[in-house]
Amino acid sequence: MSNIPTIAALGASLLLSGPALAEAASGESPQIIVTGKGLPVTPATPAYDVQVLDRERIVASGSGRIEDVLSSVAGFQQFRRSDSRSSNPSAQGVTLRALGGNASSRALMVLDGVPMADPFFGYIPYSALVPDRLDSIRVTRGGGSGAFGSGAVAGTIELESADAKTLGLISGGVLVNNRGETETSATLAPKLGNGFAVLTGRWDRGKGFYTTPKDQRVPATARAKNESWSIGGRVVQPLGPDIELQARALFFNDQRTLRFKGADSTSKGQDASLRIVGRGKWKFDILGYGQWRNFSNIVISSSSFTKTLDQHNTPSSGLGGKIEIRPPLGEDHVLRFGTDFRRSHGRMEETAYSAVSGSVTADRVAGGTNTDLGFYLEDDWTLGPVILTAGARLDRYSIRSGFFEQSNSAFNRANSYAKRSDWEPTFRGGIVANLSEGLRLRGAAYTGLRLPTLNELYRPFTVFPITTYANPSLNVEKLRGYEAGVEYSPRGGIDFALTAFDNKVKGAIANVTLPAGVVLASGAVSKAGDRERQNVDAIRAKGIEFGAGIKLGKVSFNGSLAYTDAKVKGSGLALGLDGLRPAQTPKWALSGTLSYRPREHWLVAATLRHIGAQFEDDLQIDTLGTATTLDAFAQVPLIDKFSLVLRGENLFDKKIVTRNQSVLLGFPSMDLGAPRTVWAGIRYGY
Repeated sequence: MSNIPTIAALGASLLLSGPALAEAASGESPQIIVTGKGLPVTPATPAYDVQVLDRERIVASGSGRIEDVLSSVAGFQQFRRSDSRSSNPSAQGVTLRALGGNASSRALMVLDGVPMADPFFGYIPYSALVPDRLDSIRVTRGGGSGAFGSGAVAGTIELESADAKTLGLISGGVLVNNRGETETSATLAPKLGNGFAVLTGRWDRGKGFYTTPKDQRVPATARAKNESWSIGGRVVQPLGPDIELQARALFFNDQRTLRFKGADSTSKGQDASLRIVGRGKWKFDILGYGQWRNFSNIVISSSSFTKTLDQHNTPSSGLGGKIEIRPPLGEDHVLRFGTDFRRSHGRMEETAYSAVSGSVTADRVAGGTNTDLGFYLEDDWTLGPVILTAGARLDRYSIRSGFFEQSNSAFNRANSYAKRSDWEPTFRGGIVANLSEGLRLRGAAYTGLRLPTLNELYRPFTVFPITTYANPSLNVEKLRGYEAGVEYSPRGGIDFALTAFDNKVKGAIANVTLPAGVVLASGAVSKAGDRERQNVDAIRAKGIEFGAGIKLGKVSFNGSLAYTDAKVKGSGLALGLDGLRPAQTPKWALSGTLSYRPREHWLVAATLRHIGAQFEDDLQIDTLGTATTLDAFAQVPLIDKFSLVLRGENLFDKKIVTRNQSVLLGFPSMDLGAPRTVWAGIRYGY
């Protein structure tokens, strides 16, 4: 089954390129246009709450990191506020609309159509997704359908790579910050026949900053040292006048140290994909991909400062693909139908140690396989100024081969879990009404689902003194959502958008605090304060989202605001969560960027962001206060294509609390985000 997407892609390329090759053989020379992109968005895309970030906004961030860029979309949320230099990679899940509650991704992120979430954990490898390589980002908030829609409970984030014309033949840069840390990148993008190739690399390294407040540091406290590199390659070639082949590869390695000396983590991966896009009368998009990832992490005790856990090996793989076809039904109809498949397989291997003696207390191995086969159909129907859209999706999922084994000198435990599978239908529909020039109303309703990750099902973890247990009995999450919006453009360069929404995830997976003595699904027995991943009755999020884009001559402003009232519905062991806000979820989030272009290739921009208060834990014991930051970016041309680049992060030097367990633990225990950081360097290419 895992070879089906690639075989289908190769077979389709031979079949569908046949007429084009015959036409070329007859002596004709049709114009060949290569874009390196997927099929265009459908007419009814505006029915859903969509925000697009162009290349200028992508490359002009204060930190140069993709999660910083995405934070310009109010409502975008990682599990924690720290970025990919100073957080544990496994906490880098992405969600939208305050539908979080744990570290897994409830939003689907794709790069050139390929899902990016780690096959085992569900986190996003942010350090491998370099903003300079991208042309645009389209964020759709609200449940998704279409290809890989089963992972889009909170929305979809689509990253699209830049082509050779945008990147230029040679580009790159070197920057250094006030701590002596460096960022180096280079890109080579030559034309290749009628197509192009792109080879790009980036290397970041730094001693890091102290995430621990000064009054909580001990001799074992360490800076958040980090070093990461990624290498990407892409080849785009025509197979005919309307058909192109896109091949992509990505290799990355990310190493970090968190809080204490020896608390090192590593995340690495290799991705490859092959895509064939047809833009003739019968449009099609055929994709196959493979991902191979690994993660390791060492946990240091916050009391004895010795190694208590070595998660030395977590290999995983993700294989999948899709086939989408759009038949020619006339200008008023855009019909698309297709199928997609994803397989996630992985296992974790770890060794636990005594914090007192340092001796081995347990060896653990766990893992399993999840699969999802989906079929989807969607049609956009244009009726004058009104566009109607409706779509359906049917998923066949399976959770199988799950196991957990633990051994020590006293006892051995081996659990294997029965295979589960089912069919799940989901639907979405919407309307766009263009009432007058510049005024548009829209509305949509949708359902969706998300499978629990292998991490949620099988891997427990401990952040002293609390153990969070996995739960092999977790069920799928199911979404129901509604939204309505208005968009107004009184004149060119001025756009406003307002959306009201009501989303509800039934069976949402949350980390639930337990009393002592509970026999868990994994067979373990809880201590007071331990947690288990459980399906709560629901998380319901209601709110508004506002966006504004204003361009007046050389000055532009882009702003986004989200207010979300999110609450948990809980019963049974989760009864204590009933009516509470999900963990790590703010009510308010806003972002505004003011840019000035005095002349060509010049750019000065400042971004102000505000994140409201949120709670560290499910019981709302510890609080993370508000965080307001100012970032800046400047590019000044020097000579030829060389520019001076200046960047600033958190210029107010605000204290950003990213973790707070002070009340829960009975003693101060906090982590902080990045302090004021100033970068300067040289860039070649525009």
